[in-house]
Amino acid sequence: MDIKKSNKKQNIPLLCNINSPTDVKALSEKDIPRLCKEIREELVLRVSENGGHLSSNLGAVELSVAIHRVFDSPTDHIIFDVGHQSYVHKLLTGRREDFSTLRNPGGISGFPKISESCHDAFGTGHSSTSLSAGLGFAEADRMNGSSAYTVVVLGDGAFTGGMIHEALNNCKKSLRLILVINENEMSISRNTGLFARNLSRLRARPGYYKTKGAVEKFFEHIPLVGKPIIKFLSFIKRKFKAIFYASNYFEQLGFSYFGPADGNKPDVVEDYLRAAKARGKCCVVHLKTVKGKGYEPAEKNPDSYHGLSPRGHNAGKDSFSEFFGKKLSDIADKNEKVCAITAAMMQGTGLSAFKERHPKRFYDVGIAEEHAVTFAAGLSANGYSPVVAIYSTFLQRAYDNIIHDVALQRLPVLFCIDRAGLNSRDGATHHGIFDVSFLSEIPGMDIWEPISYDSFGAILDRYFLAENKRPTAIRYPSGGEYKMACDYLKDKAVTKIAEGVYADYDTDSVPDNVIITYGRLLCEAVKAKTESGESVGIIVAEHLSSLDTLAKEIIPYITGKNIIFAEEGVYNGSFSMNLTSRINEHSKGEKITVLAIRDSFVVQDKDEHIFKTAGIDKDAIRECFI
Repeated sequence: MDIKKSNKKQNIPLLCNINSPTDVKALSEKDIPRLCKEIREELVLRVSENGGHLSSNLGAVELSVAIHRVFDSPTDHIIFDVGHQSYVHKLLTGRREDFSTLRNPGGISGFPKISESCHDAFGTGHSSTSLSAGLGFAEADRMNGSSAYTVVVLGDGAFTGGMIHEALNNCKKSLRLILVINENEMSISRNTGLFARNLSRLRARPGYYKTKGAVEKFFEHIPLVGKPIIKFLSFIKRKFKAIFYASNYFEQLGFSYFGPADGNKPDVVEDYLRAAKARGKCCVVHLKTVKGKGYEPAEKNPDSYHGLSPRGHNAGKDSFSEFFGKKLSDIADKNEKVCAITAAMMQGTGLSAFKERHPKRFYDVGIAEEHAVTFAAGLSANGYSPVVAIYSTFLQRAYDNIIHDVALQRLPVLFCIDRAGLNSRDGATHHGIFDVSFLSEIPGMDIWEPISYDSFGAILDRYFLAENKRPTAIRYPSGGEYKMACDYLKDKAVTKIAEGVYADYDTDSVPDNVIITYGRLLCEAVKAKTESGESVGIIVAEHLSSLDTLAKEIIPYITGKNIIFAEEGVYNGSFSMNLTSRINEHSKGEKITVLAIRDSFVVQDKDEHIFKTAGIDKDAIRECFI
């Protein structure tokens, strides 16, 4: 497949005429394979250009098409988990012409988004939430007397998250709720044996369920003895199956189960979905798909094509994540107590190197952030030095565990928080803008954000060499260090004024305007200073806690001046807000302005830098100068 193929109508004649699910239904059965091929061409073209999740969407083409041929969106509710496998759904629901804007500012989101389309029933940027939401939709329809179906498309990885099992425990068999399991890596139910294979083929035929439903309806109309006969027949069937055919997890919970079946054969998928729909009850449809289907490089190496960066960007190369993985591996070479834990993000967090060098001390717990944190607490309590590497946006899910299992017991667990700050491509669901605020509220938590790789390495060394460790978080953004920021720290005028805090002037020459910032916004501060021509100084913090001490040490550097805080995070509970309150206790007439994210999830505008959208860029800083 040529990924450079232009998007002309002659290349995708069927897809170019799909403007709604109604158009998908209108196609003949013989047109569907061709449509699926065109969809794959479009996916490869757009994701190669814009970045995004390719392998998972290539594997979900046939099931997405079949869903829209069998069900009636938006009357029927379709929910994807994880939402990154929803690209085909977006193409088929009126967003084809805008698909070239996928993951661009102001364009189509890489995840389902309620505000984007009525066909996106529920936003799912994190894993394992869909079934709980789908259960809510199905219950609401039941109470409303609606005959609508709720279809939840689950990636098999979602089952590593506990919420799926919590929701399964609360499902009612009477609900019009259909779980479509898209299994492309992990086997959920492996059936073996000749009898099992033949029975599976029998159960895959729609006629099997039509006959079963007709028999049940016949006996239901027999007074007094009808329902007991149905129960007896079901009992006999279960006993018979138990002898020859192991019942799977879903059937043990009482669900009607269809599958497993080839999820990349359009006619098979449609047959299964129609059979499940005809049941009119809570069902599970289990489909096995090939991740990366139809694009040879992705089929051969699906992990490498799971998430692509935009053309011209090198994901993971020369990044904080990559540096962290190698540095931690070096530390673990000398310290046999060091363990690394991640939640289904080994490559994303840079821990592939650690796994290769220390496989017995590496743990990927699946999409289970809560478990990752408490598991680390257990390791720590029993004498080991666990490091938990999780994206900022996913660490939110484990807040209770951080407080109850780590901080309350003062256990030395190190949290390495990747993708800190605003996330332009993945959008609001993946912004890492809350962790400083929610971690700052936890007693005893130490928080750092290194500016450079050298700083990052020094912070890690300091932590592991400390005799009395405490719960510690090191946060860092996507991508690598910025030359402008590194040059600032190397400037001869920059001096250390507190632990992990630096200024580019001394107390004998305090400028009229002082910018206090940390992380990536140091670059915006440097630009604002150099472009303004005003009297400006910069204080940059890598250490974001121990603020009572910092406030006392920083006072001589800001006395009576115009102070501008710039922070790539939410205002409430922020470093800026907390330090300001302490500075005010020693106030000498300073004017203080805080530039931070206020009452917003920051949805980026088209063709605008995300810092400008958030109101924290160099221009916003300059407007605060006197």
